[in-house]
Amino acid sequence: MKKKLIRITTIPISLEKLLGGQLSYMNTYYEVTAVSSAYDDLKRVAMQEGVSFHCVPMTRAITPLQDLIALYKMYVYFRKTRPEIVHTHTPKAGLIGMLAAYLARVPHRLHTVAGLPLLESSGLRRKMLQFVEKITYQCATKVYPNSFGLKDIILAAQFCATTKLNVLANGSSNGINTAHFSTAALVPSMVQDLRSSLGLKTSDFVFIFVGRLVADKGIHELVAAFSKLNQEHVKLLLVGSFEPDLDPLRKETLVKIDTNSSIISVGYQADVRPYFALSHALVFPSYREGFPNVVMQAGSMELPCIVTDINGCNEIIMHGENGVIVPVKDVEALYVAMQKIVQDVSFYLQLKRNSRTKIVTNYEQCVVWESLLAEYQKCKTDV
Repeated sequence: MKKKLIRITTIPISLEKLLGGQLSYMNTYYEVTAVSSAYDDLKRVAMQEGVSFHCVPMTRAITPLQDLIALYKMYVYFRKTRPEIVHTHTPKAGLIGMLAAYLARVPHRLHTVAGLPLLESSGLRRKMLQFVEKITYQCATKVYPNSFGLKDIILAAQFCATTKLNVLANGSSNGINTAHFSTAALVPSMVQDLRSSLGLKTSDFVFIFVGRLVADKGIHELVAAFSKLNQEHVKLLLVGSFEPDLDPLRKETLVKIDTNSSIISVGYQADVRPYFALSHALVFPSYREGFPNVVMQAGSMELPCIVTDINGCNEIIMHGENGVIVPVKDVEALYVAMQKIVQDVSFYLQLKRNSRTKIVTNYEQCVVWESLLAEYQKCKTDV
């Protein structure tokens, strides 16, 4: 009989986009159950992965009453199902899942860290988030930062002992399916049709950003830097949704997005590959990350990347080799990097030639999955 493995995220889209395919792979070896909020979305994702599911409503915001209710429901569920392993992702799911698993005496409690919101917080909020991280890590039996830089941050903050930490493979929570994220996997006519529908010309140089359109992703700096370029045949393609309730953009940035005809915002897209395929370079000026899938995806699609000098990003991108690294929140540096990639054709082509090779060599998805499976299998002997 297979051992029970429960995988938890706060919202189902994290299971789908950050861990796509992984639950199905692990279901070959374990009886996998996906736990998250939003019943309908969770059911859809679980069916895609071919695993069982259980809905526990959770919020991404600070909501003490709802969090206590979620903790109780999670605890009851663990006591009833008696899993051998509980593995959590995302901050709120980590806190609730690890604490409930600890109280329910689940023997193996694993938590993956894919970013720390506290890095962009201050004052009382930062102290509270630090406390939450410490509680989560104390309740876990193993903690998996998904980048080496993130591991260093955790150790410097003394959230847990080094013996509890492990970075899988070369980093990342899920690796990258380089066969899927490949220009060869797309029908050229589909990309051409999309380009036409967006009003883009083949002569346009297209910068792309993929992710949530929020302040923490550096959207203010990106829009400001792009506005300085002011070149007719250079476009900025924004692929992602706004989050006005959690992290709203400033009014002046929203106005620029709406009024600049060279900025094209297409909202959330289930399949980002055609958008990468019609673009020339990714710009990802995020303030904080764990190990960004978007940068790996873009690289696998042969796009050079302009990223900020933060953990994860500066592990995937080697400055001058497969992309450019700029300081965080530096509009001028971002502008200069974008301008150089547009104007220096030989430099751009050099970065482009190296982009896919870097990802295929270091972050192939099967390697990450096998590394995680080996961690699960160690649990048999650790009880």
